[in-house]
Amino acid sequence: MESDFREDIRQALEVLKKGGIILYPTDTIWGIGCDATNADSVARVSELKKRESSRSMLVLMENPNLLNSYIEEVPEVAWDLIDVADKPLTIVYPGAKNLATNLIAEDGSIGIRITEEPFTQQLIQRFHKPLVSTSANISGEPSPAFFDEVSPEIVEGVDYVVQYRQEERMPTSPSSVIRLGVSGEVQILRK
Repeated sequence: MESDFREDIRQALEVLKKGGIILYPTDTIWGIGCDATNADSVARVSELKKRESSRSMLVLMENPNLLNSYIEEVPEVAWDLIDVADKPLTIVYPGAKNLATNLIAEDGSIGIRITEEPFTQQLIQRFHKPLVSTSANISGEPSPAFFDEVSPEIVEGVDYVVQYRQEERMPTSPSSVIRLGVSGEVQILRK
């Protein structure tokens, strides 16, 4: 399977390292991504989506052990939630750090999902930084479940379009979203 996306990984890495933005398949839907530590790249994604820059976007990581590098203090319950999740789970953590400031919500929180999708896992692993992941649509329009539902405006607005999984027609759904408080309070935002 790795040979299916080796060239995509190489080209996507080249673009990401230069501060570019990519269109790529995630563990849920097609997403727009960039270096989550690069404020200029994050601004370009917001601009492409025609989205208010005050609306935060989520971050993908390939390994939960990296959470401590980007969250002030990971609530203990987060580790249990990650362990028992049987579908993609985005957790909104308080106290984001070491990420682009325009990526973090006004209250200092950030949504992070640990991906188990092979392409994004390898891409993030080789990039050595978390990736922004936001649905590949203009703000307010439906999120594309499949590549052929991504608008031409989005396709033309990114610096690289991943070829891997473009033909796939397996139905996907957005991740569950849970917000954690500083003291471990749990709020389900989307099942």
